Amino acid sequence: MSKKTTYLLGILLTIILGTFLYWKFCCGCCKEDSCDRKDKIEETVVDNNFVETKKTTVNPFAFKDDNGDFSLNIDDNFNFNASQFSLLDSISGNVNDGIIQLKDYLDTNNLKRLNITGYYTSEETNNSAFPNLGLARANAVKNHFISKGVSSRLINTYGKLNDDLVPNADNVFFGPLDFGISTRVEGNTADGDALKASCEAIKANPLVLYFNTGEAAINLTVEQRQKIADISRCVDKMGVKVQVVGHTDNTGDAANNVVLGQQRADFAKNYLIRNGILSGNIVTSSKGQTEPIADNTTEEGKTKNRRTVVTIN
Repeated sequence: MSKKTTYLLGILLTIILGTFLYWKFCCGCCKEDSCDRKDKIEETVVDNNFVETKKTTVNPFAFKDDNGDFSLNIDDNFNFNASQFSLLDSISGNVNDGIIQLKDYLDTNNLKRLNITGYYTSEETNNSAFPNLGLARANAVKNHFISKGVSSRLINTYGKLNDDLVPNADNVFFGPLDFGISTRVEGNTADGDALKASCEAIKANPLVLYFNTGEAAINLTVEQRQKIADISRCVDKMGVKVQVVGHTDNTGDAANNVVLGQQRADFAKNYLIRNGILSGNIVTSSKGQTEPIADNTTEEGKTKNRRTVVTIN
C-alpha cells in the first residue's frame, strides 16, 4: 500500500470516527432533551433569547368509581374563556353521551355521589358571585348535568386553585375540571346535619344587598359571596326556593317605590341567574317602603332601608 493510499484511508477513518462521536455525544443528547421536553414546553426565540411557552393544558372528561365498576374517559370536556365561568358552546356529543351513562349509573346506585371540582388560576379575575371562579365553573357544569336529567341532590361542587393550568393562545381553558364519584355511608347523617344548619343560618341571617337611590348595582363582599354559595347548595340539596324581596326608603311616591323595589328584586334575580341559580328556583316580590329597618329621617337610615333581601324558604 502506497503512502498516498494510507494517507487517504487515515482521512476517511478520521471523518467516520468524528461523525460517529458527534452523533453519539451531541446529537443524541439534543434529541433526547428534545423528546423529554416535547410534552412539557414549546420554545420560541425572541431577540436571540429562548422563551419557554408552556403547552396548553387539555384535560379529558374522565370518571372512575374506585368503589364500583364505572369508569369513563372521553377526549373532550367543558371549556371556558379565561376569567369566565360560562360554558363555551362547544360541548361535544361524546360528553353528553357520557353524562347519560353516568346518570344511569347514579340512578341504579343510590349511595353514589358525583363530585365536580372547578379549577382556576391566580392570574384570572373572579367575575362571579361565588367565593372563587373554580366553584362558579363547577356550578355551571352542574347545571348542564341537571339539564341532562341528573338530580342536583346527587352533585357536590367545589373550587380549587390550580396554577398548572395553561390556556391556549386565545385564552381558552380546556377542561379546567376534575370529576370524581364517591359513596355515601348509609346511616351517616353528618353531612345532612351540616347542610341543615347552613340553610337555617341563611334564614336567620339572610343575604342583604344595598342600593343607592334609583340604582341597581351589586358589589359583593367575601361574606356575601359565601352566602350565595350556601344558598345555591341549599337549593340543590334541600329543594327550597330563593326568596328575593326588594325594599326602598320613603323618598318619593309610595306606589313608585313598590315598582322600584320590584326592579331591585328582579335585578338581583337576574344576577343570580347569570351566576348559575336556575330561574325556576327564584321568587321575587317588593315591599316598597313599608318595612323599614332604620330611621328614614336620617341619610344613614335611608341607606339601610334601600336594600334587597335574599333568603330561602
